Amino acid sequence: MTPAIAPLPTRRADLLARLAQPHTYDLAVIGGGATGLGVALDAAARGFSVVLVDSHDFAKGTSSRATKLVHGGVRYLAQGNIALVREALHERTTLLNNAPHLAQPLPFVMPSYHVWETPFYGIGLKMYDALAGKAGLGATEFLGRARTLQCLPTARTEGLKGGVKYWDGQFDDARLALALARTAAVRGALLVNYCPARALIHEAGKVVGLVCEDEATGQQFQVRARAVVNATGVWVDTLRQMDGEAIGRPVKPIVAPSQGVHIVVDREFLPSDHALMVPKTADGRVLFAVPWLGKLILGTTDSPRQDIVREPAPFAEEVRFILGESARYLTRAPQVEDIRSIWVGLRPLVKPQDDDGDNTKKISREHTVLASKSGLVTVTGGKWTTYRAMAEDVLQKCFSAGLLAQKPAGVTNALRLAGAPEGAVQHRISDAPGLHSYGSEAAVVGALPGADVHLGGGLTEAMVRFAARHEYARTVEDVLARRSRLLFLDAREAISIAPRVAAILAEEAGCDPQLDAFLALAQQYLHVPA
Repeated sequence: MTPAIAPLPTRRADLLARLAQPHTYDLAVIGGGATGLGVALDAAARGFSVVLVDSHDFAKGTSSRATKLVHGGVRYLAQGNIALVREALHERTTLLNNAPHLAQPLPFVMPSYHVWETPFYGIGLKMYDALAGKAGLGATEFLGRARTLQCLPTARTEGLKGGVKYWDGQFDDARLALALARTAAVRGALLVNYCPARALIHEAGKVVGLVCEDEATGQQFQVRARAVVNATGVWVDTLRQMDGEAIGRPVKPIVAPSQGVHIVVDREFLPSDHALMVPKTADGRVLFAVPWLGKLILGTTDSPRQDIVREPAPFAEEVRFILGESARYLTRAPQVEDIRSIWVGLRPLVKPQDDDGDNTKKISREHTVLASKSGLVTVTGGKWTTYRAMAEDVLQKCFSAGLLAQKPAGVTNALRLAGAPEGAVQHRISDAPGLHSYGSEAAVVGALPGADVHLGGGLTEAMVRFAARHEYARTVEDVLARRSRLLFLDAREAISIAPRVAAILAEEAGCDPQLDAFLALAQQYLHVPA
């Protein structure tokens, strides 16, 4: 369990001191979600000098609120988008290989309540297997009634004909984002959270850097770079508008946000290491019941949203939909009182748009990369599974726009992320969290003070110290929402241990851990709209 590389310290004063040094970076990335972190890692791995800033914590937005699935896009088969499915299948395998402690195969079962469902979906999934080829995680199986109930012991038995079992992947999204950040740092990148970009720097109509500000002190930093990437997810239009105003070129919004709601309940509602997947519910949407970190995630929805907020709340009809559809497929239906946590992610869906300058390029129907007249490179859309391919597309845009000298791609294809163990992984992502979640760094965490002091939810005092010393954590929310996932798993338990986490953070980081703000936030994760 000894790590190949000792974890780097993430002392705030040292990060800001580096940021203050006069330097022209090759690449400056604004946004520390999956996409921005993927870009930073790819660029640093190719030998570029890189700085990344984020207005809040890494993966604070959409990238910590996924359905936790690493999937090949099986639904795109029906749309005939074979190229997209192939890309996603390749990236799925790459991700599982590079971070086996955080991303692993997961079996899914589609129960069939009509005689046509098993052959219909089974044939499609056999095609999925064929496309995957050597990248496949397991063969699709046609199941009889008894075997279906063996895999899904609490599935509704009335009318059950059988089922189809297939394989995809699941992961811990926020911890994977953190692994990307830390791996990029090992390659020389400077990453600073809680340091929002306040302005872009333009010279002769070209973007040459940005002004960012330390949220705690208000200290501002001028950061110069040959290429600036806007990877702010659902907020990309804000930065695009800022760029357009500076060069006198108005821009049209390209993001139409959609929200997905997830409800977490205890595993007793589906005590299995198989996920349940309903490809078409009463209103045509997909329903998942996914075992994850000792709990069960039910979701998700796809509702248009006009406003863009940091902590979106679920709509009452979305909660009714998830609970109602779950009742149609589970023998015991979860009730409102069974909800341990409820959380919402905003998807940055890309609108059809006119050209924004001469360098606009639609990479695929899933994600978009474009360069403005000033040279600001914007990336949005896509999904977690293809973050690495998206990063390669962004760098290719930087090359084709003449911002950076080209260097060969593919350097991250076999680049193992922080904590990735050399041998086989013994735990499953569906297991309750614990020291095993740290992979090859478990021994380092276990050697810190308080390793035997358990706070709750699989979290120890040592893990909080590791978060502060090596994982950029500054607040209680950072620890309990993203270094640990307890807020997403059981908001009440997160509330109960928050004061102890705050005390350790105050000691380690020497800053306000924002306990009251976290307690108010956690109440939102318990609130079920009527």
